[in-house]
Amino acid sequence: MIRRLAWLALLLAPLSAAAQQADIAAVRDRAPTDEMVYFVLPDRFENGDATNDKGGLKGDRLATGYDPAAKGFYHGGDLAGLTKRLAYIQGLGATAIWFAPVFKNKPVQGPKGDESSGYHGYWVTDFTQVDPHFGTNAEFKAFVDAAHKRGMKVYMDIITNHTADVIRYADGDAAGYKYRGLADYPYSRAGGVSGAPINPGFVGDHDPRPQNWARLTDPRFAYTPVVPKGEEKVKVPAWLNDPIYYHNRGNSDWVGESSLYGDFAGLDDLATEHPKVVEGFIDIYGRWIDEFGIDGFRIDTAKHVNPEFWQAFVPAMQARARAKGIPNFHIFGEVYIDAVDPGALAWHTHAAGLPAVLDFAFARATIDAVSGTKGTADFARLFDGDLLYKGGAAAAQQLPTFLGNHDMGRFAMFVKQANPKASEAELLQRVMLGHAMLLTLRGVPVIYYGDEQGFVSDGGDQLAREDMFPSKVELYNDNDLIGSDATTATANFDPGHPLYRHIAALSAIRRKVPALSRGATKVRAFSEKPGLLAVSRFDPDSGREVVLAYNTSATPLTATIAIDMKSAGFTALHGDCPAAPAAQGSLHLSLPAFGTAICQASE
Repeated sequence: MIRRLAWLALLLAPLSAAAQQADIAAVRDRAPTDEMVYFVLPDRFENGDATNDKGGLKGDRLATGYDPAAKGFYHGGDLAGLTKRLAYIQGLGATAIWFAPVFKNKPVQGPKGDESSGYHGYWVTDFTQVDPHFGTNAEFKAFVDAAHKRGMKVYMDIITNHTADVIRYADGDAAGYKYRGLADYPYSRAGGVSGAPINPGFVGDHDPRPQNWARLTDPRFAYTPVVPKGEEKVKVPAWLNDPIYYHNRGNSDWVGESSLYGDFAGLDDLATEHPKVVEGFIDIYGRWIDEFGIDGFRIDTAKHVNPEFWQAFVPAMQARARAKGIPNFHIFGEVYIDAVDPGALAWHTHAAGLPAVLDFAFARATIDAVSGTKGTADFARLFDGDLLYKGGAAAAQQLPTFLGNHDMGRFAMFVKQANPKASEAELLQRVMLGHAMLLTLRGVPVIYYGDEQGFVSDGGDQLAREDMFPSKVELYNDNDLIGSDATTATANFDPGHPLYRHIAALSAIRRKVPALSRGATKVRAFSEKPGLLAVSRFDPDSGREVVLAYNTSATPLTATIAIDMKSAGFTALHGDCPAAPAAQGSLHLSLPAFGTAICQASE
């Protein structure tokens, strides 16, 4: 351990304390819109320290959670590995790293014969320390400091909706625990409306006053919660071990009230209406800001938490960050809606006060357009919907945009599924086109680790969480990666991969052209069938136009689009662009199949 920490400390040695402070200040002054984010699952990225593979536990995989040949168990990636590969991530153009939760997890859970591990980080038992499979709190601090030294921000993935699955129900069906709703199982009765009176004076969870919640003392209103022997004190902080702070209503069916009150696939669902829960999580996550100086939060399962919780939590975190000297603390919630429905996403910025949400609408529009299952018309509806977010179109520019992720699956998979007869060359062209859209259209682009190496995935969840270091999982290793002859059986950190180079080149353009990170968007042309999407973006200071054009069809196209009347000439930043308009206010474009053009107007 001492040797490992000493090695990490060397990363910081060349800078004086004053220089380090200056660099950190410059990092923190950057607006969220100026970032490009790299999202990674630490367990699947790089194994920098084999001594922590089993998390300090002894026994077989059901005791330690470690089995590098099984897709649902720990594989060995850790914070030391992430720190080791910072140059690779930065070389891609990333300015911020968002990683799946690193808090201490329940190592293994699930029914007998269908167990899996907490390698992904979403089964938290201790919210105050790093999981030993990933390293230590000291190593986390070294990682944050090393990233800041490189000018990179660090975003933590956090959870308030649930903990690991510890609580059992004495009077339920262990195979299902069907949801029991508020009407049939009110807080005032034990086990249903005909049960014995309990919790006298409690008027319901709509009353936030502490004196009201002090009257809720019996958690048997729906099920009778039971904590298994030996797990009575497994959660940290200690208040999390009391069942009174949980809904205890059984599994969510994702409809109506169960979306807020039900257990997320068996995970213990916290009563986030309770003042103690609100206060507790403000303290938990405020400490991570205070002690480690992180730069933002991605909030897991945000739509499954009552809006009032976020109304209290978000301002508290922003205030904590400002006090730490972090003026641009980026908070974005996961609101999983697999549709081009900006209104459904925007609702959470108003009702819950979330500053931003992950832009699932952008992902769906891009997947459909680039796969060829739809035209490009959904983008017009997407950008029109920017006005629905709290703060309007300017707020929409802070939405993290992405193409695929660890839950839904990889972008290349969707493209390949929609085009089963496509050649490898065509698949690569399509995937490149999607990344061109991601890195030049409005929003904060997020690259899912491995996409830059042509990872495909066989599905969502565990099937989309491949190893970057040499994998022992057969289901991963039999995939044909896009853009190379490699497989996941070997390490995939190749900066010469065509997708890596493509993303890095577009990232460099984005950094140099403010219109691509902070510029307003005006849609110029779209198609109901695969074909043209053209938009103009404008420099936020000078107003200079940048024309973006994409061809989602398999054949070349030509088109004439309207442009700003002041744009008298153009420079090609990417692809082919005419040197001058066809006439004032009119630009003639020619694009190859799956082509992209970035045309910057003369000043």
